[in-house]
Amino acid sequence: MQRADVAIVGGGPGGTAAAHAAASAGATAVVMERGVPRADRDRLGPDSTDAAGILDYWVDIMGIHPDEMPDGIVLQTLDRAEFVGPNESLTLRETGIDASYDEFGYTFHRARFDDWMRQRAENAGAEYRVKVSVQDVETNLAATGDDARHRVKTKRGDDVAADFLILADGPQRTVTNRVLDRFLTDGEKASERLSSRRSNHIAYQEYRRFPEELFEEIGSAITFWWGYMPGHTAYPWVFPNDDNVCRVGLTMPIGMDIDEVEDREKYALLRDDDERIPQGKEYIRRLLDHAYGDEYDLDDFPLVEDRGKRGGTETYSISSTRPIDSPVGAGVAVVGGAMGATSAFHEGGDHVAVRTGAIAGELAASGDLSPYNDRWKEAIDDEILRNVAMADMVHDYGPDDWDWAFETARKLMGSDGALQMLEQGRRAGINAARLVGAYKKRKFKFRNGRYVQLKESEYTL
Repeated sequence: MQRADVAIVGGGPGGTAAAHAAASAGATAVVMERGVPRADRDRLGPDSTDAAGILDYWVDIMGIHPDEMPDGIVLQTLDRAEFVGPNESLTLRETGIDASYDEFGYTFHRARFDDWMRQRAENAGAEYRVKVSVQDVETNLAATGDDARHRVKTKRGDDVAADFLILADGPQRTVTNRVLDRFLTDGEKASERLSSRRSNHIAYQEYRRFPEELFEEIGSAITFWWGYMPGHTAYPWVFPNDDNVCRVGLTMPIGMDIDEVEDREKYALLRDDDERIPQGKEYIRRLLDHAYGDEYDLDDFPLVEDRGKRGGTETYSISSTRPIDSPVGAGVAVVGGAMGATSAFHEGGDHVAVRTGAIAGELAASGDLSPYNDRWKEAIDDEILRNVAMADMVHDYGPDDWDWAFETARKLMGSDGALQMLEQGRRAGINAARLVGAYKKRKFKFRNGRYVQLKESEYTL
């Protein structure tokens, strides 16, 4: 059995950032990644997907500037985000948050990013083991001296013993839930509270080549359509890549029942004869027809089959917007998507995965994980609070509500193209004050870490 200081389950951005930080600090770190094939990479990698991209201030949260990355990772530089409602729209040209990155943001090639993060960790001295399926983790809290506290058991028997365990297995939490279950009492189970159907959204996207003249028009924007499909934080999108290719996709809650949808006729992507919520591929066809059908046919947007996970498509889970604490007293830290830091509201998670992973790796290398729950809050509290407050505010929004919100939000726009919720709310009219007040009320509700859905105090060690 291999012995290491830090064992890391999951080889995505959170896991590789943890390995890099731990190894850079002199600890021995082993990453175990099951690995999946993708059409756009020549070796197995983590079960990850191309994300929306990185906004300017996310660069600082992540702690990695795109100038550090090899060529081919950054695909498009962005100058705006377009939010399209049924009858109203909003263009955001500045995030309004101080950032060291000069552009609005960028989109990137996730598989290449993952491979670079792996190489970065290996260059620091970490070991990255692929084709390793973790079956279980045994923890001995009384272990002392040469006895490792954790034993990570693998399907093929090449187990790893380590003093510290970092769980970075993504929003499915296949290993994380089993580990956390052992630290909860009184019938509580993390596997129930954090189950995919309760905590996650499902997302689907396709890689489609856009007409050249259309790509020139939209190729520097990320576009979201709100109020077009039912469900809490359910929306379709178009994100530009390179070579006139865009990712066209959507996110929505798992297991929606169309019979529970109110005002069905107001959702542009639903049809009167729909007997169930449409599949992702049908939603995309309807979106392309709705958004561009006046000038183009579906054949003008061919599927690019050598991109994505399989045949130009990807299906994946997104964590809820409510993160969890870790049982740090047991020498365990949960990072990234596994801790629920990814936001279904805007599908952004790579920046917080990298940051939380780096914090966990650094502390594990120091021999003390106890500050982790405080440290990750210090690092990403503002970001999580914004996401949770906004998602809670729009939870029951329908098409009319989105139109109202976008029309009202335009009154809060500054001359720089950024929303100025606090600065202009009082002088922009009653509706604007109402919108700002609702947002501030939610932020107050979730302040001081009250957004955490599984607290450190709930673990029994």
